[in-house]
Amino acid sequence: MLCVRILPHPNQGRYGMKNVLALMFLCLLFIACNKDPGAGCTSTQAEDTGTTTDCTIVTDPPATGETTGTTDGGTTGTTDGGTTSGTTGGSTGTTTGGSTGTTTGGTTTGSTTGGTTGGTTGSTTGGTLPTEAYTFGVDIDFLNTNATQQEKFDKAVEMIKKVVATEAFRTKVLNHTYNGVKTFVDNGGYTNAQIYQKILEAAETLYPTKNNTMDMEVELYYAATSTVGYTYANVTKIWVNTKYFNTNSTGGVAANLFHEWLHKIGFKHASSYSTSRDYSVPYAVGRMISSIGATL
Repeated sequence: MLCVRILPHPNQGRYGMKNVLALMFLCLLFIACNKDPGAGCTSTQAEDTGTTTDCTIVTDPPATGETTGTTDGGTTGTTDGGTTSGTTGGSTGTTTGGSTGTTTGGTTTGSTTGGTTGGTTGSTTGGTLPTEAYTFGVDIDFLNTNATQQEKFDKAVEMIKKVVATEAFRTKVLNHTYNGVKTFVDNGGYTNAQIYQKILEAAETLYPTKNNTMDMEVELYYAATSTVGYTYANVTKIWVNTKYFNTNSTGGVAANLFHEWLHKIGFKHASSYSTSRDYSVPYAVGRMISSIGATL
């Protein structure tokens, strides 16, 4: 601080003391005005709390980002099962399809949207099979198929009806074994004979009428996966992957259709591959359709 010595002027007279006091007052005022309000603070940040002068530093709140997480990029849900090529399971999701077009009493060829309704195959008399084996029908609504695709589906449908009406099919179902025992994996508690009867009755879980007819919808799609086809428990539709459909034989298409329909009447299988899964009702019976169909 600057110190100033004040000397009295010879002519100052009786007013000298007043001048000295006035000068001292000005010095004290100068010192007070230059006092720091607080380390690191500006005058606008200083806040009087009543006891001390605190420095309140105000910062912007953290920016709120969007919720992040992981997404598989597909739909989720409960998968009733799917036919797979290799070791990968089926897809997940929920979609409810609608019926589009139905042709009764024959086949539809060259239609972009059509259906196939099976009639009676074989004779209902003179055979050893149950009548339902000969009268087993197929009523499928095929959605958005072109003429070539529809023709392939129609051939597969005819193969299914012919196979069900054979003694070979009944024999294979009744005598199917797993680990030396006449049974299927994931058989739902049914014997082989009961499974054969359920196939002939054809009562889908969603519409449990024993109408001796394979009822469902089919829609084509494409995916670069190992899934040949899939379905869900809460819909009548099945989805067939054109990646495999386009190159599959008639027997391969028929096996896939029957496999997925067996889910519709209540039979399931493991979602991931195992050797035992090949002995489940959908996989084992689906292969029977293909192998027997190749001999007809």
